[in-house]
Parts: sequence; structure tokens; C-alpha cells
Amino acid sequence: MSKTLPQDQLTLLIIKALKDGRKKDLQRILEELQPYDMASIYTSLPEKHQVRFLLQLTIPVLADMIQELSPEEQFSALQKVGKERSGKVLDDMDNDDIASLLDNMPPGRVEQFLSGMTKEESLIVQDMMTYPPETAGRLMTNRFVWIRNYYSVKEAVEKLKSFADFAETINYLYVVDEERKLVGVVSYRDLLLAEPEHMIKDIMYTRVISIGLETDQEEAARLIERYDFLAIPVIDEDGVLKGIITFDDILDVVIQEANEDIEKLSASGKAIDFDTKSHVAAYRRLPWLILLLFIGLVSGSIIASFEETLSQAVALAFFMPMIAGMTGNTGTQSLAVVVRGLASRDIDTKTVIKLIGREFWVAIIIGITCSLLIAAIAFVWQGSLILGFVVGASLLLTLIIGTMAGTVIPLILYKLKVDPAVASGPLITTINDILSLLIYFGIASFFIKSLM
Repeated sequence: MSKTLPQDQLTLLIIKALKDGRKKDLQRILEELQPYDMASIYTSLPEKHQVRFLLQLTIPVLADMIQELSPEEQFSALQKVGKERSGKVLDDMDNDDIASLLDNMPPGRVEQFLSGMTKEESLIVQDMMTYPPETAGRLMTNRFVWIRNYYSVKEAVEKLKSFADFAETINYLYVVDEERKLVGVVSYRDLLLAEPEHMIKDIMYTRVISIGLETDQEEAARLIERYDFLAIPVIDEDGVLKGIITFDDILDVVIQEANEDIEKLSASGKAIDFDTKSHVAAYRRLPWLILLLFIGLVSGSIIASFEETLSQAVALAFFMPMIAGMTGNTGTQSLAVVVRGLASRDIDTKTVIKLIGREFWVAIIIGITCSLLIAAIAFVWQGSLILGFVVGASLLLTLIIGTMAGTVIPLILYKLKVDPAVASGPLITTINDILSLLIYFGIASFFIKSLM
């Protein structure tokens, strides 16, 4: 019943159960909650009730709940339950989550938490932390089931049952040799369809898709998406199976990478969310905006240099924001298409040439359509065929240039091993503003006598 209640009502019920010491009622409520819901309720509890709430949770449930908290909240919760209990919780947490948590702690605190863990789990986490951030080695877990190729299906199923609670996923069983090198894989479905007496070596897949310890997490995400895997094995340079990366971890990576690209595309720098304080948000946005401010002054100097042209044909000023705005818009659209494509597929010379050609023809079609429309509007408004030609021709050229800038700049950055998302929307827009004004006033100056 409690799962149908809103969170605020559940929180009140939990507070009342904590105050009255009704442990059974509290357990009945908690049994119906998912770890995420538990974490939301925990963070909404008054400080004085949080410790009592944490102490009512079993170690496995507490470990699952803590993994749903932010790093700061995880650190706080572990401190509240004490060194002995926090050590048991860390032993039960996923290794990659522990490594991420410890990354944000001072060295002294790291030693404190590692010392509370079992020696085996502590060494595994320390080994993971030696790999570079955002690589497969930092993302993998050692909680998987491995078997030998001489097992029967019955023996494999028995081992799977024994380790079901330990394993993060039971969708795949990985086959290793005496040196723990990865030689095959068997899916849970394969085991269900096989006869108990069948041998693993006869039903396993020997062509195993795997990744290295230092493979970028984005590449791991691409492989899982490409092959529709639920997990992918991670091996070292000798082919020894070190861990696996599961689909839920890859989903976190996809969200993280998407957020990073959005931040870069919007030139907002580091992460800014609903909870970021105003002075912190302003500090993170200012560097890019100040840079764009000075670049934007170039636009003002261009307009000033064509002051005489503007004074002789005032109607030109009416179309100036439209020319600049449309150029920035089409450049940003192309930028988004390219960045999304670079993140989701492999790029070769043939693909790049095809993309540039496609975007060029897109620019031609859009440019001709929009320029004819705006030229007709300028002619009807002012009765000047030359004005219509100047505005239409300027828009056609600037839309082509804007589209190509939004396409080529991120491709060049990608080739230079720079994240193409840094070619942010505001930067592309500012550059295109400058180019569009130069083209617009350049053409207008050439035809100035006909416009007067």
C-alpha cells in the first residue's frame, strides 16, 4: 500500500515509525520501496532522523540505497553509520561506484574507508583507481560469473545459482582457461535451451567482443549500443578477463556524456544544475561569455566601419539582425548534427566527404528558399529590386557559410583530438555574426549608388 502513496506522505509515515520505535511497520514500508525512492526519502528526512533511518536498513539494502546518492551525500551517510558498518557497506557496493566516491575524498579519508573494507575488496578498488578516469578499467565490476569450457550445462547452472546474489548480472557467463584468459561466452538463454548433459565448449561463442582496460567509456557505450549487449567483458593486454561493464553503467555514461556535450554546446563550462548556487553558476559561465563578449565587439566595429553605407540606405539596418540571426541558427543546427554523429558512429574520410557534401546541398536548398522569400519581402516593402537582391544574395551566401562553418569546425577539432563539442553554439554563432555582417555590408557597399 505504501508504494501508492506520495513521497511526502511516506516520509511522514517513516518519521512517525522512527519516533514510535515501530520497527516492523517501518520494515513493511521499506520492503515496497526501490533504492532510488529510499534515497529520495532519506535526503528529505530531518538531520536528526537520518542516522536512525540508516541503522534500520540491512547492509545490502543500505549499499543499494547509498549508490543512488550524490558523492557528497554518500560520504555523509557513510560517516553517519560508523567505520565498521561503512566498511561492510563498501564491501557490498559496486566497485566502480566506490572508486568514483573515493575520487572525491581527501587521501586521509580514502585510507580510512579502505581500511574498513575486507582486504580483497580493498585491493580490487585500489587497482581500479590506478586506471585513468572515464575508461573501461574505472567503469568495470568484478561481480560476474566465470566458468570453464569443460563444464557441463548442469554444472554451469549450479555455479550460476551459487553466485546469483554476488553477480551484478546473470545474463552472460564468461568462459576462461587455466590462465583466466577469455575464450568464450554463454548466455543465460543458451543454458535454458541446452540439455543438462551438453558441454559448455559445444554451445559457447568463441568470437567474443571485448574491450581493453584503458578503452574510453564512450567507445564501450558505442559497442554495447551496436551489438545490443547487456554487458561487455574487459580484458588486459594478455587477454585475461578483469571485469565486465553492464548496461546500467553504460546508461549512466550516456547521460553523463550527453550532459557534458550540452554544457560545451551552450558554453556553460562545468556542470550546472538546479541546485547550483548562483555565484557558482555565474563563475562557471563567465569565462566563455567574456571571451564571446570581446569577439562580439568585432561585430560592432564592422557596423561602425560601414556607417556611411547605413546612413545612405537606412533600410539595410532593418534586415541586419535577421541576416546575423539566420546565419547563427543554421550553423548551430549543423553543429548539433555533427556532434551527435561523432558521438554515435565511427568516422572515416568517405563519411566526412559525404557529410560535407550533404550539408552543402542542404545549405543551398535552405539558402535559395529563404533568400527568395526575403528578397520578395524587401521588394514589396521598399519597392526596390536592388534592395531585394542585396538582402537575398547576402542571406544565401551567409547561410551557406554558416552551415559549412557549423559542419567543418567540429570535424577539424575531432581530427585534432579535441572534443568537437567545445565548438560551442555561442562561439559558432559569434563567428558567423562577424562573417554575415562582412558579406552583407560588402555587397551593400558595392550596390550603394543603386540603393540611394
